[in-house]
Amino acid sequence: MNMEAVVKAAEELVQNVMGKWDSSHDPFHVYRVRNLALSLAAEEGLSLESREIVELASLLHDIDDHKYASRDKRVEPTAEEFLAQHQMDPIKKEAIMTIIQSMGFKEELTASSQWKYTPELAVVQDADRLDAIGAIGIGRTFTFGGARNCPMFDPDVQPRINLTKDEYTSTKTTTINHFHEKLLKLRNLMKSQAGRRRADGRHKYMEDFLTQFEREWKGEL
Repeated sequence: MNMEAVVKAAEELVQNVMGKWDSSHDPFHVYRVRNLALSLAAEEGLSLESREIVELASLLHDIDDHKYASRDKRVEPTAEEFLAQHQMDPIKKEAIMTIIQSMGFKEELTASSQWKYTPELAVVQDADRLDAIGAIGIGRTFTFGGARNCPMFDPDVQPRINLTKDEYTSTKTTTINHFHEKLLKLRNLMKSQAGRRRADGRHKYMEDFLTQFEREWKGEL
């Protein structure tokens, strides 16, 4: 198995599947997550074999996203089918699929306090969450909300506290509420030391943005 060829094929799959999605979940999001995850993996001292798992899991992590994949008539392979087609080593394949199936925020809503995670899952999940916060996270959030025709803000609609998985996946909210319901929680959910270090600045940027937004909404500025 030529890993370089598999990575190239995964990049082509990302383009074919996600190239028609809105820019909150487009190929550029995946490439940013891949680059972040590999950078975090290097900081955390992960081995070459682990970094190969990290790269493929990063590239394939949104291919089967329930928010998009179910909308289209499926013509491209799923992540699992892709790995099988490329005769991925069974142990690596299992590791990659475990990351993909475990890294979402909705999965963590139902995870127990005893939930175990691998270093590879930690850096891929952290990278995906880093791309959800900070300046890029703000841009992605408003892009997604606009694509779904969600209200930008409604002072009469309060953020939901202690969301369940079903509420998170099936109920609409305002774009600003999404910051309070999910994005402001992500810094404290980082799994790697490197991810936690990087999350601080992005988290602060969102807090400053929300303060500015509230003051402008009220006509104070």
